[in-house]
Amino acid sequence: MSINRGRVRWQCRRALLELDLVFARFLERHFDRLSDDQLADLDDLLRCDDYDLWAMVNGSQACDVDRWKEMIGLLRQA
Repeated sequence: MSINRGRVRWQCRRALLELDLVFARFLERHFDRLSDDQLADLDDLLRCDDYDLWAMVNGSQACDVDRWKEMIGLLRQA
């Protein structure tokens, strides 16, 4: 199954300003280089509520899903 990059890019637009800023930098730095597996992980991660996602990105909540940890790390670099 192929993930639609345009749809995933669109879903990176978040209602929470802090996340929107992180994703804007993430898209510039990393998005075009993501493998299909990484893109699938990101697509899954984007289903999280903004506040839960922000908590994982800022480190106030642990990421319990192993396959999301790499993506959380990339988001933190951004």
